[in-house]
Amino acid sequence: MVDLKANPFFLDEKKEKWVTETLASLSVEEKIGQMFCPIGGNIEEEFLQEFLNEFKPGAMLYRPMPAADIQKTHRFLQEHSKVPMLFGANLESGGNGICADGTYFSRPMGVAATDNPVNAYRLGEIAGKEAIAVGCNWAFSPICDLDMNFRNPITNVRTFGSKQERVTSFVKEQLKGLKDNGVAAAVKHFPGDGVDERDQHLVASVNSLSVEEYDRTYGAIWQEVVDAGTLSVMVGHILQPAYSRHFNPEIKDEEILPATLSKEILQGLLRGKLGFNGMIVTDATPMMGFCTPMKRSEAVPAALAAGCDMILFNKSIREDYQFVRDALKDGRLTMERVDEAVTRILAMKAAMGLPEQKEAGTIVPGREALDVVGCQEHKAWTKACADEAVTLVKDTQNLLPISPDKYKKIRLYLLEDRIGGGFKDGEGAIGKVKEKLEKEGFEVSLFDYTKPDFYEMFEGGVEDIKSKFDLAVYVACIDTASNQSVRRIDWVHLMASDAPWFLMDVPVMFISLANPYHLVDAPMVKTFINAYTPSEEVVDQVVEKIMGRSEFKGISPVDPFCGIWGAQF
Repeated sequence: MVDLKANPFFLDEKKEKWVTETLASLSVEEKIGQMFCPIGGNIEEEFLQEFLNEFKPGAMLYRPMPAADIQKTHRFLQEHSKVPMLFGANLESGGNGICADGTYFSRPMGVAATDNPVNAYRLGEIAGKEAIAVGCNWAFSPICDLDMNFRNPITNVRTFGSKQERVTSFVKEQLKGLKDNGVAAAVKHFPGDGVDERDQHLVASVNSLSVEEYDRTYGAIWQEVVDAGTLSVMVGHILQPAYSRHFNPEIKDEEILPATLSKEILQGLLRGKLGFNGMIVTDATPMMGFCTPMKRSEAVPAALAAGCDMILFNKSIREDYQFVRDALKDGRLTMERVDEAVTRILAMKAAMGLPEQKEAGTIVPGREALDVVGCQEHKAWTKACADEAVTLVKDTQNLLPISPDKYKKIRLYLLEDRIGGGFKDGEGAIGKVKEKLEKEGFEVSLFDYTKPDFYEMFEGGVEDIKSKFDLAVYVACIDTASNQSVRRIDWVHLMASDAPWFLMDVPVMFISLANPYHLVDAPMVKTFINAYTPSEEVVDQVVEKIMGRSEFKGISPVDPFCGIWGAQF
């Protein structure tokens, strides 16, 4: 049974009546539709109307696009949907999660590095205001994961770090910022990512902590999140063997399933021990972590039967709907479970006030609301957060501050993801570094990754290098990205010719605009800076600090030395 009056719904009689009457009015096909959140792409109105007519989804998610376009799309869908819809977005770093022209405030780890909870609230506030302006009402954030494993390629700067207390504090502030501005959260990724070194996009990963270890860390965070009144939780394709065995002592190892398919984790841990009464949504079901434990025809209805209320994304939406119909027909999924799931979905919408907003025509605001997207106040907060976040990890050679008088000629190495992420050299914030250093009066030469200098690699020696530059500056922008096995420095595959082999003769400075763990591959570097977020505001603050005009204020939320002896020297 769903308690509509209890946390997190707290429905009054009028809203409870709307849930009950709406559920009764829905056909089986409409109930199935409510349990799906497909991903949108085509925004032509004729297509959207046909899509609504066929699938009747309860929610949708669009990738970032211009604010005016996404607002228009959300408005059309809300106006033509029988039941008000949830519109989700990955609002992890600001309004840029839904608006291509929105504010890129900061990666969560950059927020944590400020050690200032006000910035966590502002992250939620900015994301909330800019999302609501375009009719987006559901944030796939905050991220509750602990970055316990520096090798994990997907948690990393998306987290508030490795310390449970700070993660809890900052998650709760981000939640408040979202809620105060009308956006519901889908907090993720239950039961908790970051222990394993693998990405659940590629494999069902494992949270291998014991029950006691889990309770002290992830469990403590999730209990606070549940108690805070979070309306929805996103469940990952992550195994938690200790709790699976705890709630089912007879379970065999080969029977332990990812949380999205596990009654032990969903019913025993999340609903039972933690007391979560809200709506459960899966993480994206096209991920390998979901697709491989069982046939998809079994997995989609099995996730619903285990306790998930909504399926996120599809491989083939028609197939996935049919899989649910088939499971209802043969008894693998019951109408009682479907009604429970749809009740929670409707209760969430009622708690958000969506029915009243739809009736009043205010569920998507007018074009005037777009003024808040990327506004000056949000830009000022972004600059302030960047100033507080940039962290000097070490400067054991006393290099800083630098100036053109001391180091006139700079060799600049831009370490980017040239293969996995499909980026072009020098795009985005990293492309501004050369220009900003030249503006300071330095002569800057770029290491040419398209045509490395064969003479410099194999014939030129130390004197040749010293004649070319006085200081080498490495700027890395290897950001977290899904479907990656590793996020590490990938030196040129010919004698690592872009690596700082010369650092005992020419000083070297390393600046990371994303991944904070590059000392695992460059422990020999003696001046190392973590900046966490690849934005122009962050690059501006890095330059201010290396020039000595601003002090370093950031406090590392993780161990940047990766537990490696000697990396701190």
